[in-house]
Amino acid sequence: MGIVLVHTTVSLDGFIAGPGEDMDWVFELGSHVPAEIVQDVIVTTGAILAGRHSYDVGRRARRPEVSKPFGGAWSGPQFVLTHDPPDDERDPTIAFLSGDVETAIATARAAAGDRNVLVLGANVVDQCLEAGLVDEILIHLYPVLLGDGARLFGARRSRRIDLEPIAITRSGPLANLRYRVVR
Repeated sequence: MGIVLVHTTVSLDGFIAGPGEDMDWVFELGSHVPAEIVQDVIVTTGAILAGRHSYDVGRRARRPEVSKPFGGAWSGPQFVLTHDPPDDERDPTIAFLSGDVETAIATARAAAGDRNVLVLGANVVDQCLEAGLVDEILIHLYPVLLGDGARLFGARRSRRIDLEPIAITRSGPLANLRYRVVR
């Protein structure tokens, strides 16, 4: 069985999107993200779970890198956790789930088979962390201070979550940080 993985790019001050949901900053140094790390995530991902806000940002995006997972390099089942699904989604790989995050992860795991579930979006990531469902976190730390936007870890936690370093590398100006959640 695969793992539950959080994978994203984060500014030094902790944002995954800037003011007004700006994502352009992520792609300014995109060539520095190690292709082998991204390719490994693509190959090992069997399903994606995202929140409604992340879905909406991707849907409105003008950049294919944002509107399709990995710019279209990955395909498979995508689940959006929401209580307000749109009625005009035409992509048959996208399914909308309501209910709790535990059930959503179980659904995504079943669809992923023996591969990983990739979790996207600050709210869903926070819910998964709080429920003890995340196995690993992979972050590309971008050397910029955005000052405002969507924080990756914005929720208050009921408990401390310890992380064990798996790999910490540098590629150009980016720091690539991979951690295992200590159980």
